[in-house]
Amino acid sequence: MAASSSGIVAGLTALALATVGFLAFRASATVPAELSRPRAAGSLDVSMSKVPRDKKEPDALPAGSGAGQRVVYSVDDDRVWLVDGAGKVKRTFRVTPGSVDPPTGVYAVTSRSNAVTGTDGAPIEHVVRFATMDNVTIGFSAAVKSASPLPDPNPTLRTGGIRESQADGNAMWDFATIGRAVVVIR
Repeated sequence: MAASSSGIVAGLTALALATVGFLAFRASATVPAELSRPRAAGSLDVSMSKVPRDKKEPDALPAGSGAGQRVVYSVDDDRVWLVDGAGKVKRTFRVTPGSVDPPTGVYAVTSRSNAVTGTDGAPIEHVVRFATMDNVTIGFSAAVKSASPLPDPNPTLRTGGIRESQADGNAMWDFATIGRAVVVIR
């Protein structure tokens, strides 16, 4: 009797694994192209070179940063703009980048996590991921204020976390839902 029970369990396990594998394949095969990889920069008229800045208003949304509802991230200025569908800036703020920058281009938010531990060991919240570069996941997040200080981070650690304040992280979390465009400029 025990031999037949273990055979049934093995058969059910194999069937479950095959089903999960099939569903994972179907899910990956039906992901819209704009969610599975960066879009061509020209699709939103985004400049691949350094976009000009307004000398009188340095925090203004740079020209050449696309159109429509989007998150704009300048790797040179360490600044983010949350832009509505009419092209109006809803919020702009400074960020602290990780050690790996995404290339310029247009991406889409691919995943989000409410609370996790960052690569550097810090507890983080409102994680909004949009790119992967050399096996490093890149996204926005806010560090959770900790009662105990963390040890100094390893300077050789490759991180893609773009850190923002908790208030800015809340705004990003509300704005940058799955599929939202993220435009990376210089």
